[in-house]
This record gives sequence, structure tokens and C-alpha cells, in this order.
Amino acid sequence: MSRLHSERHASSRIGWLRAAVLGANDGIVSTASLVVGVAAADASRSSVLIAGVASLFAGAMSMAAGEYVSVSSQADTEKADLEREKAELEQVPELEREELVRIYEDRGVDRQTAEAVADQMMAHDALGAHARDELGLSETMAARPLQAAFASALTFTAGAAAPLIVVILAPMHLLVPAVAAVSLVCLAGLGALGAKAGGAPLAPSIMRVGFWGAAAMAVTAGVGRLFGAAVG
Repeated sequence: MSRLHSERHASSRIGWLRAAVLGANDGIVSTASLVVGVAAADASRSSVLIAGVASLFAGAMSMAAGEYVSVSSQADTEKADLEREKAELEQVPELEREELVRIYEDRGVDRQTAEAVADQMMAHDALGAHARDELGLSETMAARPLQAAFASALTFTAGAAAPLIVVILAPMHLLVPAVAAVSLVCLAGLGALGAKAGGAPLAPSIMRVGFWGAAAMAVTAGVGRLFGAAVG
């Protein structure tokens, strides 16, 4: 007797995972880079902290707004496609049936079976069948603007908090290397977490986020030193 078993696929998390990883990564990199750049210009601890806190709030709101607008546009497109498909099902159902038949044939199903499957699928949920098999839309992959916005804002805030804590605790003469080191460790952990949640290899993800994080901090540190020397 066969038993059904539940399966949890990484694709079921793709909606919030992308926004969460992007938010946390941007929170760490942008805040740490700004903090390192300001500190490298020989600014006081209070100035560095103010700049970092401002970066946290501005970045979190920007991420939330950007994700909401972007994913809302995607949702609007999906809705328009579904409305168009619904109208076609009402106006030319035979042509829509033939589209399904051809889709199943292209996937390797013989004509007779493809017709039987198309008839059963359209009798059960015609719009759902066309959304999934013709348009590539499904509940798992559906655009969710609010979910993406909240995930980005919250994870950006969490990521930005790490370098700010270092600014508060680290001695001023070690501030730049301390922020850089802690941020790179956090980025490596984020890369590993994202890879694990998405079912991807760890090493490429860790190296990717680490490289770009280090590059961003190096550039802003150089700019900060040049600016500080010019002003001084």
C-alpha cells in the first residue's frame, strides 16, 4: 500500500526569500559602507552613528516602497493576463482547448491523451489550467506586494543593525576594521542562510555576497579618506 508523503520545495519560499535576502544584504552593505566611509573621514562617533541610523531608516523605507511598487506592477500584469485569458475562455473556448492540447503534446503526451487531459482540466478549472500551463502562473509564484515590502523593510533593518551595534561598542581607532569584519561575517552568514533556504550550494553564495560587500566598503572607505584629507 503506497503512502502519500509531503514534500517541501524551495520554490514555495521564493516570494519572500528573494525580498528578505535582498533586504538584509542591502541593509548590511549600504549601512556598513556608509559608516566606514564617514569614519574613514575622521568623523566623531556621534556623527558616524547619526549617519548610520539615518541610513537605516531611509534604506528600510526605500526598500519597502521599491519592493511594493515593483511587485505591485508584477501583480497588475498577472491580473491583466488572467482577465484576458478569462475573456478568451468565454469567447473562443474551442481555441483555448486546442492551446492546452498543443501544450501537453509539446511536453510529450500523445494527441488522444492530451485531448482527454485538456477536457478534464477545463471541466475542473479552465482558468486555473490556462493560468498554470499557458501563462506559467501559480499560487506559489504569485506576486504579493505587501509580503515583499514588509520582508524587505524588516530584513533591511535587521541587517543594518549589525554595523550600528559595532559603532556603539568598538573603540574609535578600531571602528573601520571592526565594522568591516563584523559585516563580512554577517554577509557570509546571510549567504549561507539564503543558500540553505533556497536549496543552493553554500560556497558560491557566500563568496558572492562577501566579495561585493568587501568591494563596497573598500570604495567608500577610500572616498571617505580622500574627502577627510581634502577637508582637513
